[in-house]
Amino acid sequence: MKKLGLAVMLLMSVLSHAQVSINVNIGTPPSWGPEGHDDSRYYYLPDIDVYYDVNQSQFIYDNGGKWTRAKNLPAQHKKYDLYDGYKVVVNDYKGDDPYNYHTKHRASYPKGYKGEPQKNRGSKPVKNGKSGNKQQPNKDNSKKGDNPKRSDNDKKGDKRKKTEGHSKKEQQHSNDDRRQ
Repeated sequence: MKKLGLAVMLLMSVLSHAQVSINVNIGTPPSWGPEGHDDSRYYYLPDIDVYYDVNQSQFIYDNGGKWTRAKNLPAQHKKYDLYDGYKVVVNDYKGDDPYNYHTKHRASYPKGYKGEPQKNRGSKPVKNGKSGNKQQPNKDNSKKGDNPKRSDNDKKGDKRKKTEGHSKKEQQHSNDDRRQ
């Protein structure tokens, strides 16, 4: 019996010192989100008067008097650049509806509001097809002028062409070099 009591006390001692870590923030902040605020749940985007719920990865906006949650921005803001726009980290709310404080947020952070300088969590993605007239890289990774499909005779022909403008003496030295 003493052994059982001692084992129970030892077990309780170990359990009382154990640490439990719980991550409450379920969602991953977007790469366009402000750096250093990974534990925040909501952002307010004053330029377009829209909230973003980090946990649900949803935008929240007024749609004709009714607050709507959606994975994408509303149609009138689909070209809005989330990387360049200012994001207000919202901390002054209770519950799951930051828009209950919308009047206060709109007054405190009007369109065009810029607070402290912000860095985004990630880099702005580069759009394909918008590179202008940049030259495309060579797909076969060969050096310029080096064509792996050319025969040795073709390559010798190129050497002959290169020597046409040189004196006979220079051509002789070139031929001697090749023989060695």
